[in-house]
Amino acid sequence: MEQPHPQPPLNQQPSPPPPPEEQPSLTSSISQLTPSNPSKIPTRPQKIRKLSSPPTITTTTVQLKPQSTTTPTPTTATKNRCRNPSRSPLNIPKVLKPLSTPGEISAAINHLRSADPLLADVIDNHPPPSFDSNQPPFLALTKSILYYQLEYTAGTSIYTRFVNLCGGENGVVPETVLSLTTQQLKQIGVSGRKASYLYDIANKYNSGILSDELLVKMDDDRLLFMTLSMIKGFGSWSVHMFMIFSLHRPDILPVSDLGVRKGVQLLNMLDELPRPSQMEELCGKWRPYRSVGAWYMWRFVEGKGGSGNGAPV
Repeated sequence: MEQPHPQPPLNQQPSPPPPPEEQPSLTSSISQLTPSNPSKIPTRPQKIRKLSSPPTITTTTVQLKPQSTTTPTPTTATKNRCRNPSRSPLNIPKVLKPLSTPGEISAAINHLRSADPLLADVIDNHPPPSFDSNQPPFLALTKSILYYQLEYTAGTSIYTRFVNLCGGENGVVPETVLSLTTQQLKQIGVSGRKASYLYDIANKYNSGILSDELLVKMDDDRLLFMTLSMIKGFGSWSVHMFMIFSLHRPDILPVSDLGVRKGVQLLNMLDELPRPSQMEELCGKWRPYRSVGAWYMWRFVEGKGGSGNGAPV
């Protein structure tokens, strides 16, 4: 004889009719067994239900197992199918050649022309850029410190005296810089703050934290940015300029540079200067040659009579 089971959710609809039919028989049988002790009536029906429940549980588990096996399996498989495609492109690094590599400027210009029709007009009105400087990274770092926030003429004068003090550009090495006193640097026009920046770069090279080989061979631009940001006096603008004009990285967008922001504003006819977050969105189409796109923004602003914010030519 089948007994209703109160627990399975799948049999909630058929279960209400049986209890009225079954309860009278249970009550009568219980009353015949223990007519003088009504206090134990609630207990014995529970025992009877427990004895009669195994067949119900057996049939219920057979019905629930297909649901427990079929429901999670497709969900898990679906999640895996969705995740794998999204991970695969992120795990495959796209290593681009430096812009000083023959043919890279042409490839960059062709990409920018097709990706941004507005930028194509700017490209047509300016000569192609060139990234042909081949100074060692340590020399380029010290030069960036000496030129920072100075006009080109003043920066060149101080840099020339600094190189002569080191015995020529080949002598600009960490050991030589650390041997110079703050008084010697002050006599050639280097402030005490910039002198501390030069010592910091030299110390990081001597300790092995930085090296020319490390900076040149580091493929991850974000990691390279974080590494260079450890140098005293090197803010985001200085790091971006170094990555573009010294290491010739092809996909660097200096979002804090006033000249590039002004160029993007004029190019897209915006009412206000774009914020850094807007720069990332507006210039996303230039990937993976945003460095060249930024170079054209400097030239674009200069053609309009604006300032390129001191960016190297």
